[in-house]
Amino acid sequence: MPAKTPPAAPVCPTNCTHDHAHKVPHVYVYSPSGAVRDKTAFKRGLARLKAQGYEVEVDTDALASHTRFAGDDATRLAAIHRAAASGADVALISRGGYGLTRILPGIRWAAVAKAAQRGTRFVGLSDFTVFQLGLLAQKGGTSWAGPDVLADWGAADGADDIMAACFDDLACGQGEGAGWRMRATRHQPLPSEVYIPKATLWGGNLSVLTALLGTPYFPDITGGVLFVEDVNEHPYRIERMLTQLLHAGVLARQKAVVLGQFTQFKLSPHDKGYQLHTVVQWLRSQVKVPVLTHLPFGHVPTKVLLPVGAQVSLSVEGADALIYWGHL
Repeated sequence: MPAKTPPAAPVCPTNCTHDHAHKVPHVYVYSPSGAVRDKTAFKRGLARLKAQGYEVEVDTDALASHTRFAGDDATRLAAIHRAAASGADVALISRGGYGLTRILPGIRWAAVAKAAQRGTRFVGLSDFTVFQLGLLAQKGGTSWAGPDVLADWGAADGADDIMAACFDDLACGQGEGAGWRMRATRHQPLPSEVYIPKATLWGGNLSVLTALLGTPYFPDITGGVLFVEDVNEHPYRIERMLTQLLHAGVLARQKAVVLGQFTQFKLSPHDKGYQLHTVVQWLRSQVKVPVLTHLPFGHVPTKVLLPVGAQVSLSVEGADALIYWGHL
C-alpha cells in the first residue's frame, strides 16, 4: 500500500511557495467554449491569480463573443493553438459551457500533445472534458481536470483554499495526489479495502463524456479508473448515461468507478424516494468493480486537480481514499 494516508478533508499532499529563488509560474488564460458574460468575475479571477503570485497572460480573444460562444469556431480554434504555443506552465480556460465538440476535427492534436510534453498543463472542467478526452484518444496526452477562471478563481465569495492549494501544486510542478474521505450512510456503505497499484485515470463531466461515445474522441481505456461528475442533471438522467456506458461495455473494462459531485438538480414528487443514492446502489449492483463516492471534484468550489490520462494508484482504507501519482 502507498505510504501516504489521506486525511479527513480533501487535500493535495504538497504545497509549493513562490519566492525569488523559483521561476514564477506562467498562466495563460483563454476561452475555447462559451462566451464570458460576467466580466466582473473574470477580472476578479485574473486579480486573484496575480495575487497568488502567477504571471498571467490573457489571450487576445478571451472576451470574444459570437452568439453563445467565445468567438466563432475559427476564433476559438486559434485561441487553443495560441495556448499550446504559449509555453505557459498552465493553460487555463476562462469557463466551460458548450462549444468544443463542434471544433474537435480542427484541433491540431499533435501540437497540443507536444505542448503538454514540454510542460504546459491544460486545465479545465465541464465542456473542457471534450478537449481532455480528445487529446487522450488522439495522442495519449495528459491534461488536468481542475478549475476555471470565472466560477472558481472569480467566485464572488472568494477562491476556495483547497482548490487554490491544489492549483499551486500543479503550477509549481509538485502535485502528487489527492485524498478525500467518503461518507457512509444507510444507503451508501463504505466499500471494502481497495488497492489498485497502477491504472489510467480518465473521465470528467458525465454528459460530455457520454456524448463522445462512438466517436474518434472517446478514449479506448481498459483497466482504468473512471471518474465522473455533473451539474443540473436529475438522478434518472445520470443513471441513463451510466446505463449507456454500461451497455457499451465501458464500465466493465475499468478497475474502478469514482463518482464526484452531482449538483444543482431538483427532485420531484413523482420520484417517490428515487434519489442519487438510488443510482449509486443500482450501479454497484451492475458492475463488479469498486464504485467510490464523494470525490471532491465537479461544479463545486472545493475541488482537487486530477491528471486525465496519467498512470495513478488508488487506495481505500475505511473511509479514506487516495488517488496518487507522485510515485509513478
